Amino acid sequence: MTDHLAAAGELLAAHPVVDGHNDLPWALREQVRYDLDRRDIATDQSAHLHTDLPRLRAGGVGAQFWSVYVRTDLSGDAAVSATLEQIDVVGRLIDRYPADLRRALTADDMEAARAEGRIASLMGAEGGHSINCSLATLRALYELGVRYMTLTHNDNIPWADSATDEPRLGGLSRFGEEVVREMNRTGMLVDLSHVSAGTMRDALRVTEAPVVFSHSSARAVCDHPRNIPDDVLALLPANGGVAMVTFVPKFILPAAIEWTLAADENMRAHGLHPLDTTEAGMTVQRAFEAERPRPVATTATVADHLDHMREVAGIDHIGIGGDYDGTAFTPSGLDDVAGYPNLVAELLRRGWSTADVAKLTWQNAVRTLRAAEDVARGLQADPRRGPSNATIEELDGAAVDART
Repeated sequence: MTDHLAAAGELLAAHPVVDGHNDLPWALREQVRYDLDRRDIATDQSAHLHTDLPRLRAGGVGAQFWSVYVRTDLSGDAAVSATLEQIDVVGRLIDRYPADLRRALTADDMEAARAEGRIASLMGAEGGHSINCSLATLRALYELGVRYMTLTHNDNIPWADSATDEPRLGGLSRFGEEVVREMNRTGMLVDLSHVSAGTMRDALRVTEAPVVFSHSSARAVCDHPRNIPDDVLALLPANGGVAMVTFVPKFILPAAIEWTLAADENMRAHGLHPLDTTEAGMTVQRAFEAERPRPVATTATVADHLDHMREVAGIDHIGIGGDYDGTAFTPSGLDDVAGYPNLVAELLRRGWSTADVAKLTWQNAVRTLRAAEDVARGLQADPRRGPSNATIEELDGAAVDART
């Protein structure tokens, strides 16, 4: 009988996981205000976090996009400043743990980190509110190392509709389209997690480079607006991008949707943000769970999404984006960043080939970033495509508040 878990470990040693989204920086902000001595991730932090270096190693992680997310109740210059603080803490982590983490800005850097046995550390900004409607700020984030930007988070922004807000634009505004074009020109990946289906389709129409979904699953398997409709998944082969399955239970398990809505309301009733994963927040969450047991997703639940996404988009266009430390609850078997071998073992049990799993874990994400770099080089060589100086007022007709 095949030992699929042992086979998974061997596979990950050669083709480690590129994870598209981990919210450790925000957890560090919320829990200890970036005091890294109080959350030394070189040691076991399982009492507080989903993530630390020993568990990243145990999970076979070879590259991590650290989310430099800020909440949408921060807007304007406050959002930009908070994003800079998030970028700063990622740099401090890389400097503090040089034997384990390596700064990565390119696909070549990712391969170099793998060859050195270090974890390639990249950054993704989560939500276009982080640039305060400024293309110059977008370029500055790229210069600071940000390699994707999720166009929205949970709320609409002036130039793009979110998946979890009331549609206002129907997708992207003219300025939103210019943001996508400028991201293509710089080499920053366009991330379509969190955005409305209309925004997904508009971005795929406008983009000249492959896109990513850094942490989204299949809407046909779990009908949640945060997931990707099949018609959008079917566009990925022509685009060249990658959809990275997420592990958040309410996005992968239909029975978890209603339960999570009730849990979120309970958090608000206690004066807490639903995404609060501080000790106080988790105490409230655990008390609610004790009174009303939650439906539990498993590695098989995630594998069901991957099976479907592979069928619709193809094996070359799927990846993994767990959203660890950005969710209060995780699937059984994928409790923290040490769990990836369990998912790989489940896929091997289902008959996935080693070559297919290697694409899922490592090759697809690296190829997508490399392709975005290639597009950027071509656009930057075009004398007609200098840095855009457009403003939202010029393109969309009126000044708008960054939170509306």
